[in-house]
Amino acid sequence: MVRALAAALIAGVAGQVQHLSVAELQRMAIEEPVSMQPTGTGFKHPTLCDPTVNQTSGYIKASSKSDYFFWLFESQSEPSSDPLIMWLSGGPGCSSQLALFAENGPCTVNENGTDTITNPYSWHKNANVMWVDQPAGSGFSTGAGSVREEGGVAENMQTFLQGFFTQFPKYQKHDFFIFGESYAGHYIPAISHNIWQNNKNGTGVAIPLKGIAIGNGLTNPGEQYGHYAEMCHTGGQPDGGHAPGVCNAVTHAAMQTATPICQAAISACNSGVPASCLASVEVCNLGLIIPYSASGKNVYDMRIPCEHGKLCYDFSAVQTYLNTKEIQDQLGGTGTWGSCNTVVTLAFQSAGDYMKNFHTLLPDLMADGIEVLVYAGDCDYICNWLGNKAWTQTLEWEHKDDFVAAADKEWQIDGKTVAKHRNANHFHFMQVYEAGHMVPMDQPAASLEMVNKFISGSLGDYDVETATVV
Repeated sequence: MVRALAAALIAGVAGQVQHLSVAELQRMAIEEPVSMQPTGTGFKHPTLCDPTVNQTSGYIKASSKSDYFFWLFESQSEPSSDPLIMWLSGGPGCSSQLALFAENGPCTVNENGTDTITNPYSWHKNANVMWVDQPAGSGFSTGAGSVREEGGVAENMQTFLQGFFTQFPKYQKHDFFIFGESYAGHYIPAISHNIWQNNKNGTGVAIPLKGIAIGNGLTNPGEQYGHYAEMCHTGGQPDGGHAPGVCNAVTHAAMQTATPICQAAISACNSGVPASCLASVEVCNLGLIIPYSASGKNVYDMRIPCEHGKLCYDFSAVQTYLNTKEIQDQLGGTGTWGSCNTVVTLAFQSAGDYMKNFHTLLPDLMADGIEVLVYAGDCDYICNWLGNKAWTQTLEWEHKDDFVAAADKEWQIDGKTVAKHRNANHFHFMQVYEAGHMVPMDQPAASLEMVNKFISGSLGDYDVETATVV
């Protein structure tokens, strides 16, 4: 009963980690409507959200069983030379199109899903940006259940990107960045390392990967799960965080007791012990997620309650909008669009993908000059900043000592401190103030500045040695 309640409280939001039991996922998958396969051919050029820029949307083959849907907006600045950003939401199985409307795209949807409202902080201010529905079966993309782990994620995305850069060869000359959040902490290391390896091998079209960024990601569960107890109890305030504490001393003590048991289970999963990966999800969530969820607080933002049933947020207007025939005709997307596909989530969780560590794939990239940014809103619980900062500091790589010794510099916009930034040798960590799991939704101005500075190689320009927080 407790586990079922927790599942109801924590079920997926756009791009969010979904802590659900296999039994609950199976029930939800049966109830979920079956999406149609795409029937359109070629690409569309919508005039939605921002008709002042060129747009392209449609499908590109990702595997024999899946076609990936994407929606690209050209830059409002210099589209012929500005970088190309690809955004990936998490889940696993959540649509990147929801992030487009709820977080960092050119528009939001009005409350009844009939029209759009311009977002002045869209990430296409100084970049060409495409939102891609992946893995297979997410959003408008097809082939739910055909991919169950990160090796398949990486290969499918390599196929998609080979198709994309072949269809649109002008982007082969643009710097390419991959951004994403939550379960993209799994996706992005796997995808980017595979791109790097194929580029090294001279396989296919060279993909001009310049940098990657993971927001409030699940990248090193073994380290990150060690910080839930403290985050629940203090909100990270003793370390400079801005979330309120939620758990009392008794709950905190119980979670501290559960932590080493959880971490041992995760270690077994990553050591290849049979059946240990599924077991680790159950053990860890029982000891470290359910106690928090019982408080009624939002796992994605510790400052507010979890409302609207399973979702904590109400994004039904986006679902209404994207399932309108006129909109789908413009986009070339077909079928029943949903924010997150439980069939995909179930496939990954059943395969034991959830508790796997992927941080070890990053040093190869940084050694080759590829920039890596890990950022985290400091009011998120589920992929909190304490755990994310910790794994960046424990990562074994050539310049670990330099990174650990680096200062957390206050990062200011117009004299106001909005984040802290630590960096060394192509590796960056940012604690974003007063933001939950979805940083672009909670701090749109700061996140846009962060993106523009990162893709221009000038993220340190806003660093200050000392400052007063406004």
